[in-house]
Amino acid sequence: MYLLVVVLSLLLSSVPAQSRPVEDLIEKISGKIGQRVDGPLITFGDIAVSTGFKNADPCTARGCKWERSTDGLVYVPYMISNQYSPNELQVIKRGLQSFADVSCIRFVPHAGQRHFLHIKSDSGCYSYLGRQGGEQVVSLQRHGCVYHSTVQHELLHALGFHHEQNRSDRDKHIRILLENVIPAQQHNFMKRATNNLATPYDYNSVMHYSRYAFSKNNNPTMIPIPNMNAVIGEAQKMSPNDILRIKRLYCS
Repeated sequence: MYLLVVVLSLLLSSVPAQSRPVEDLIEKISGKIGQRVDGPLITFGDIAVSTGFKNADPCTARGCKWERSTDGLVYVPYMISNQYSPNELQVIKRGLQSFADVSCIRFVPHAGQRHFLHIKSDSGCYSYLGRQGGEQVVSLQRHGCVYHSTVQHELLHALGFHHEQNRSDRDKHIRILLENVIPAQQHNFMKRATNNLATPYDYNSVMHYSRYAFSKNNNPTMIPIPNMNAVIGEAQKMSPNDILRIKRLYCS
């Protein structure tokens, strides 16, 4: 495992972090997708499954939504493992703060609350979907996952948001080429019955996979329609639509 992490670290460090799509980072570093290896079962690339797993945004209407306080803000307690360097810690905290800058979400240091996020360097990048209850791991593995876009991506999962290409209306906007997908990873492209919060499909969402995600032959696994040349899955931060969805789900 140590050798694998070193190799991945060297591979990732050869390309500037700001130029790598968030899903490329997740795909490269999360080598245990769809398996249980020293941790939770991982589905859809980076979503951890628990016993009470609920799918997609609709789970927020059935118990996985973080509670809104009487002051109109949503406080999400967190703790960060001491595994990280000062620079890595700064990246993570900047990602946490970015939600307060644009929405009612407030990630606050854990102070004995029952439900909280535990941000740690586990095997790969992953998060559970929505509030699961109790201590909830958000994995940001060192040497691969500690980038602004990835921090935002995993925190959006923890708030209850699924990947963009899995949303219910995706077939109007992208065509999935399963013949180019690694067979064991085809489950990552399943469509879900998502609550899209009356927002448009967004190629620029930080939750969108890249065009070549999980490709077995270096050919595209997704093509946008009707404009096949449209740029998809290259977001470096939350898009205006990502922010709008947070506001509609939690702040309205």
